[in-house]
Amino acid sequence: MTSTPVKRSRLRTAGRLALGGALVVAGTGHLTFVRRAFQGQVPRSITDATPFSADDVVLMSGIVEIGLGAALVVLPKEQRRIGRIAAAFFTAIYPGNVSQWARGDSSLGLDTDRKRAVRLVFQPLLVLGALWSTGSI
Repeated sequence: MTSTPVKRSRLRTAGRLALGGALVVAGTGHLTFVRRAFQGQVPRSITDATPFSADDVVLMSGIVEIGLGAALVVLPKEQRRIGRIAAAFFTAIYPGNVSQWARGDSSLGLDTDRKRAVRLVFQPLLVLGALWSTGSI
């Protein structure tokens, strides 16, 4: 079965490249300058149910983000598949955003309930952006 080529537009391409760049920057932050802040977003249910510490989860998610971001930039022929994977990733990390909101954790500059609630709304937009910019929807 052959896949239908993605109809490319400058806007979609710019969106895909911007998302890829943002993922690389965010992933790099997970591994370096905001590593500790991201640990506050890891739900306790994850660390309680797995052998992984919050730091382990932050490091692994950073590596995934860097890989996804780089793939979005350098593998345009695979953009639909990568877009769906990125959307699934954004969905999988959503519980961390909910956990931060529910606990009132102020990491990453999200120091009010309003800012944390806005982030909850923003995450589904990332899912849609990943799907749209890669021609998956």
